[in-house]
Amino acid sequence: MTNRAKLAVGGVVAGLILLLLLPSGAFWVALLVMVGVPVGVYLLLDPSQRKRLRRVSRKELHR
Repeated sequence: MTNRAKLAVGGVVAGLILLLLLPSGAFWVALLVMVGVPVGVYLLLDPSQRKRLRRVSRKELHR
């Protein structure tokens, strides 16, 4: 697993932990962390890496 993938998974895990620990009003904060970190990591990719990621994802969907 690449460092960026580990960072994305870490963001989702951090969001889930925040969801459990914070009061119910902090749902949006946890959701922002769970969605925002993976999106941020995706945006940090080079255009060629994004293209390769989309190509691999499509191949896995068409099995």
